[in-house]
Amino acid sequence: MSEKKHIVRAVGVLGVATVISRIMGMVRDMVVSRMFGAGFATDAFFAAFQIPNMLRRFFAEGALTAAFVPTFSETLTREGEEAAREMANVCFTVLTIVMAGVTIAGVVFSPWIVSLMFPGFKADPGKLALTVLLNRLMFPYIFIISLVALCMGILNTVRHFFTPAISTVFLSLSMILCAALLHDRFQVPIVALATGVLVGGVLQFALQLPVLYKKGFLFRPRLDFHHPKVRRIALLMGPAVFGVGVYYLNITVGAILASWLPQGSVSYLYYAQRLFEFPQGIFTVSVAQAVLPSMSRQAAAGQMDELKESLSFGLRLTLFITVPAMAGLMVCSTPVYSLLFMGGAFDYNKARMCGIALLYYAVGLSFVALVRVLVPAFYSLKDTRTPVKTAFVAFILNLVFSLLLMGPLLHGGLALASSLSSLCNMAMLLYMLRRKIGRFGGRAITVAGLKAVAASLPMALVVHLGMGLTDWSLPGHKLVKAAVMTGAVGTGSLLFLFCAYLLRSEEAGEAVALFRRKVLKR
Repeated sequence: MSEKKHIVRAVGVLGVATVISRIMGMVRDMVVSRMFGAGFATDAFFAAFQIPNMLRRFFAEGALTAAFVPTFSETLTREGEEAAREMANVCFTVLTIVMAGVTIAGVVFSPWIVSLMFPGFKADPGKLALTVLLNRLMFPYIFIISLVALCMGILNTVRHFFTPAISTVFLSLSMILCAALLHDRFQVPIVALATGVLVGGVLQFALQLPVLYKKGFLFRPRLDFHHPKVRRIALLMGPAVFGVGVYYLNITVGAILASWLPQGSVSYLYYAQRLFEFPQGIFTVSVAQAVLPSMSRQAAAGQMDELKESLSFGLRLTLFITVPAMAGLMVCSTPVYSLLFMGGAFDYNKARMCGIALLYYAVGLSFVALVRVLVPAFYSLKDTRTPVKTAFVAFILNLVFSLLLMGPLLHGGLALASSLSSLCNMAMLLYMLRRKIGRFGGRAITVAGLKAVAASLPMALVVHLGMGLTDWSLPGHKLVKAAVMTGAVGTGSLLFLFCAYLLRSEEAGEAVALFRRKVLKR
């Protein structure tokens, strides 16, 4: 099987698993919004969860994955399975010790961490105290999820993608059940959500172990801080923290600045990010996870032409998926909150505020997606410095844009600043990668993007007209709203695919072929 087919197959498997996971995540957010709304308690919870979640994105699923997968893939390719098992055991042992120390420090210094990250909460001592309590309860999540990320890296390298992708379902399910069953058992009801986070993390880790055992990886303690592969991963992780995590760092900066804005702003941004990351999690992360092992193997084997083709195909596939998703999110920004979230403690004004944030986040959907595919290309080539340089510039630009836009646009300005900085980061990465490896199909990538835009315009118009068939400010009417949105989005999606087919989009052909192989054949 060609590497392109491996990538498409992996994207398909990851996509299916992640669709299930993201739907459960959406159900979880709907439960949280209806039970707790968007205000005092949710601001405290989302701020508290932001800290271990930021560390997860930076170190576990970000830098650790970016540094571990190329090194592990090279070891497996060149030295064989026995050396790969030894490396996995050493990494697991060292990671357990390091993250245990990080977790203890996070729990002890939580009051100082929360005060530093969310200075706006100091004006409300009750909110600050609640945020500290929730952060202490949830901080061990970073310990658990770091081990999960290591397991995911091993499984993805040996081409097993489904279990790691589906495991997040258990986090959402745990939070839903704990919120529903335990909220009356705590003096502060939202503590039930923090409990759900910890239980969900344990379930995620437990799910990986049987599959790892089946693949021949049974972890055994093997402490060796001086192991050459551990040292290499550590050297790669340092710069990778910033290179991979700049988008999430910008999100964190937005949450920090939002603590100075009117109450509810932190929650508006969180709910917007959740819907913004829905297509990201289903498609973009799937493409990035599928492409990284392929590029790492090709780089280890010195197959630069094949690596360029894998990268080019990954970028074209990303544009084909994210451009229509971007248009759809912009058109449906407020209606989707009216349909899914409005009710209980979540009224139309909150839906509208979340819709504003989602609109501005959606502007940068394709830019963020391309960055997520480009950065692993540098790491597959053992280049960790270039993404750090571009990420630092993007971080500074995000901070400047945020300070300029948060005044006139409030929380919407913070979302727009993130999109603009992602655009700049993407442009710099493309330029630097072109200088590093030469041409990698830039014309084909541009054509694919233009075709996706051309096919998305009529789709967006049809969806916009369809959204006008009902009044989204009215409470209730869920069946009518669901019928209108399903009809509009379904019609728009079919129109996009038809237009892409007329434009002879290669990526549309790959998607149709995948559908025939995976669905129609069954």
